[in-house]
Amino acid sequence: MAAIVLAILALSTLCSIEAQKSGFSVELIHRDSSKSPFYNPLETTSDRVTNALRRSFNRVHRFKTNSAPTTAAESDLTADSGEYLMKISLGTPRFDIVAIADTGSDLIWTQCKPCSQCFKQDAPFFDPSKSSTYRKISCSASQCIDLERTSCSTDHSCQYAVSYGDSSFSDGDLAADTLTLASTTGRPVAFPKTVIGCGTFNGGTFDEKTSGIIGLGGGQVSLISQLRTSVAGKFSYCLLPISQAGNSSKINFGSNAIVSGPGVVSTPLVKKSPDTFYFLTLEAITVGTKRIKFTGSSLGSEEGNIIIDSGTTLTLLPSDFYSEVESAMTSQISAKRIEGPEGLSLCYNAKDEFKIPDVTVHFTNADVKLKPLNTFIRVSDTAICFTFNSLDDIAIYGNLSQMDFIIGYDTQKQTVSFKPTDCSKN
Repeated sequence: MAAIVLAILALSTLCSIEAQKSGFSVELIHRDSSKSPFYNPLETTSDRVTNALRRSFNRVHRFKTNSAPTTAAESDLTADSGEYLMKISLGTPRFDIVAIADTGSDLIWTQCKPCSQCFKQDAPFFDPSKSSTYRKISCSASQCIDLERTSCSTDHSCQYAVSYGDSSFSDGDLAADTLTLASTTGRPVAFPKTVIGCGTFNGGTFDEKTSGIIGLGGGQVSLISQLRTSVAGKFSYCLLPISQAGNSSKINFGSNAIVSGPGVVSTPLVKKSPDTFYFLTLEAITVGTKRIKFTGSSLGSEEGNIIIDSGTTLTLLPSDFYSEVESAMTSQISAKRIEGPEGLSLCYNAKDEFKIPDVTVHFTNADVKLKPLNTFIRVSDTAICFTFNSLDDIAIYGNLSQMDFIIGYDTQKQTVSFKPTDCSKN
């Protein structure tokens, strides 16, 4: 999660289904970019890094196996902790909404009129009565039956209820409507009958700049899964380094999302419960010349022992394994260690010049060699810190490790591919 702001700007004309299948791309914008509604010109780069770390640690609690849900409806999420926002259009005529784009949950929902209880948002609420393509879903429909925590209203329509680990929640009508994404080609792409939640009873820690959540996980009602036929189950993104957050990246769908060419490595995408998360298998990490075998996490000791998430900032590892990685790093750096921000254990004086050892992350069949920008980040004028850390027994491959790579997900072939690149030129 990641991490970053996805913004998809609405345009005027629609692509055909054939155009959808041929692939399209949309603009990808960091949460802290000047294009983001969260942008604060008074914040320094260090402030933004520190805030991202704080959000990241809050977000991690939903990945813990002792509280992990069996469906996205019960995912343990700290609302508004995601690093991305997404601007999409719902209904006919199109109505723009901005919501948290979350790679660790599934349901797409927004606040709707009439609202019996809603959190404050700056933008108008979506009014389903003004959309000619909006339809409530029957409580006997498969979309309602397959989603946990649903109920049947007096008019036999499906009611959903989602709750998150920070006591945030959304209840309302499960419905279908046209969802429209803008593309960088200038031709928006419409997806009729997309399942959404129309929330009329919502609350928690949501920010007024957002109106709900857009689930990008692997579950059946996520945006990615609902686009599967049109985009052949493929999507990819290229995350800019945090220092270039004011520029735009892309998220690609369909044929545009195929990752190919020199340097590409691919690893199996492991199917596990909950199907919301994207599980990979980590075998080892090499720091300089020292290879450290990974013995597993709370997610398991064999296949599917780490989650890749674009919304988590740091790469987080089980404590014992992280200690070995940190020890290998410190033994190969001759510089003065200093105390960094809370949550970062290995920091050095930013004014000292030192060589950063090569780090290679060994996934099954895929050795991903990281760049210095992936492994160390300046968090203040005086501190540069290691982008890996420990948190209990969890394992998450975060977005700082993913920057300046094209990362492609093929949910049909069940692979994730990595290609080192300059994302500012991609």
